[in-house]
Amino acid sequence: MKVGLFTALLAKMSLEDVLKKIKPLGIQTVELGTGNYPGDPHLRLDWLNAPARLKEFKQRLEGEGFSISALSCHGNPLHPNKKFAAENAEVTRKTILLAEKLGVRTVVDFSGCPGDSDNAKYPNWSPTPWPPDFQDILKWQWEKKVIPYWKQRAKFAEDHGVRIAIEMHPGFVVYNPETMLRLREAAGPAIGCNFDPSHMFWQGIDPCAAIRQLNKAIFHCHAKDTKLYEANYKINGVLDAKPYSDEIHRAFLFRTVGYGHGREFWTDMISTLQMVGYDDVLSIEHEDSLMSVEEGLAKAAGFLNEIVIKEKLKGMWWA
Repeated sequence: MKVGLFTALLAKMSLEDVLKKIKPLGIQTVELGTGNYPGDPHLRLDWLNAPARLKEFKQRLEGEGFSISALSCHGNPLHPNKKFAAENAEVTRKTILLAEKLGVRTVVDFSGCPGDSDNAKYPNWSPTPWPPDFQDILKWQWEKKVIPYWKQRAKFAEDHGVRIAIEMHPGFVVYNPETMLRLREAAGPAIGCNFDPSHMFWQGIDPCAAIRQLNKAIFHCHAKDTKLYEANYKINGVLDAKPYSDEIHRAFLFRTVGYGHGREFWTDMISTLQMVGYDDVLSIEHEDSLMSVEEGLAKAAGFLNEIVIKEKLKGMWWA
């Protein structure tokens, strides 16, 4: 296992400065955004037609001792706004081609969410089966939009030696292990997940139990924590539409690793990932509104590296 970084949190810095900043923190690999929701200037899709630029880019990373864990293009290619959906889908298509050229195996994306019909303006997502309209909408979404798109996209990715890691996120059709495995069964083995425990916590899902269920479907892993606040969720529950900036009133907040759950949990999660055969990256994603990027990154890297190093030493001792 190794510690990585989703560089979107340092998007305002040049790649050179990012690498200088993170190298002393023991970070060995980077996840690079290519567009859609996480814009990132460190890797541009127009470099597809500039092989010399891509070669230089990869050599610079490797020269500094870094690899690329994944290219990320989290978007909504199923959005009922056809122009928006097409733009998002095109970013995903180009990201797959870019991953192929760079020798990167994994592309991270969202599953997306359609509307309630071909005439909708906005996505339609509901966590409840009643009133019965929601069941009808869900059936239409999966049969007419979700499965056709992802079967085609999975085939395209597979043809280019790439796999797609879907991040399970409420608000999109894939938001938990059950919906993740449903999509994988329909679209094929080129579809798996980017496992982010932060989105499991607030849904009441045990991340370690989810890892066991997902098993070989885990292609990539984010390192982000969640703190649940009893003073709020015991009154109004965890479904919370208040802005993330309204920290004191929210049911939960995304936190730097270790600030929602302690060492015992993270050690167990890493061990469970290894049990199911995942021994790759823990890509730090910073979305902690109570901590600066600099502080959150340093604390997360130190926390995770200490656990990873101890686990490696244990393995060597038993060997």
